[in-house]
Amino acid sequence: MAASTETLSSSDAGDGRKSLIGRVVLSALALGAAYGAYSLYGYQTVGRFIQETDDAYVKADGVAVSSKLAGYVRAVPIGENQTVPAGGLLVQIDQSDFSTRLAQASAQVEVARATEAATLASINEAQSAVAQARAALAASQRDLTYLTGEVSRFRPLVASGAEPRQMLDQLLANRDKAVADVSAKQAMVSAASDRVVTARAQAGQSAAQIKAAQAQRDAAGNDLGTTRIIAPLAGRVGNSTVRVGQYVLPGQRLMTIVPTQALYVEANFKETQIGLMRPGQPVTIKVDALPDVDFHGTVESITPGTGANFSMIPPQNATGNFTKIVQRVPVRIRLNAGPESRKVLVPGLSLQVEVDTRSAKPALDAIRKEQEQVAK
Repeated sequence: MAASTETLSSSDAGDGRKSLIGRVVLSALALGAAYGAYSLYGYQTVGRFIQETDDAYVKADGVAVSSKLAGYVRAVPIGENQTVPAGGLLVQIDQSDFSTRLAQASAQVEVARATEAATLASINEAQSAVAQARAALAASQRDLTYLTGEVSRFRPLVASGAEPRQMLDQLLANRDKAVADVSAKQAMVSAASDRVVTARAQAGQSAAQIKAAQAQRDAAGNDLGTTRIIAPLAGRVGNSTVRVGQYVLPGQRLMTIVPTQALYVEANFKETQIGLMRPGQPVTIKVDALPDVDFHGTVESITPGTGANFSMIPPQNATGNFTKIVQRVPVRIRLNAGPESRKVLVPGLSLQVEVDTRSAKPALDAIRKEQEQVAK
């Protein structure tokens, strides 16, 4: 009787285990189905609109600093990798030669001004000579008028015998002399007037010489100021090749200023990923150097062409051995990062970028409608 009871108990226990396993399996299947449905729903509503790439890097529009002048370097106050404010002194070139040129140019300005003053004085002198010549001409014209009247008065008297012929001849001679004197004084007035014109032309030349000398002085002053090479923007110094005592040449690259406050991300997406990508969409950024930190940003712009299109030697696809290759399109992303993060983020770091393109979902319908209208 006891053995029979034990057999029934074992049978019941086996059925209970089978029932439990069955319930676990059914629960697992139900959970799997639910998870699959949720995953499918999540992909349809969110996942398929998330575009991801690991072909992305931190960028900054660095500025190459070059020398405008030739000269010896006297000081380099900012070293490699150091931070410099906008307008900070980067390199000091020896000023001796440029100071001398500025002094020479300043002296030339003074010489030109002295020449102009002498020319203005000659104008006044010439104008006085014109006034004097005109006064003399007026006196000669009065004498001529008087003598002409005397000749007219004595001519009938001589004809009647009241006055001797000798008196008329003398008056005629004096009149002719007055005529010649008037002609001479008119020539003197003309010559004096010409001297005024000449002096004024010289004054104009002197004024032009002053402007030329001032321009040379300003150029020398600019050259002297350019011996101080300053930072065009705030950032960090990199790739510095300049040393104290070095002789630099015009246009020679000395260093690069990297604007660490103006970092951005350049992500190269496949052409199959940018259909719904628009400026303003949110971006999640993972930095390889900080794997446990998520950065955020915003799509700023999309390059108007593929990377291959802007390469130095663009591909020529009109050949017989064409192979289609998925192109990449550079996308510029504004990076939101604070001061502490920027200590780590430097241009060239590798990133993983995810762009949420859900905001552009209506664009698909708009594009389809647009093309349907075009087809009609």
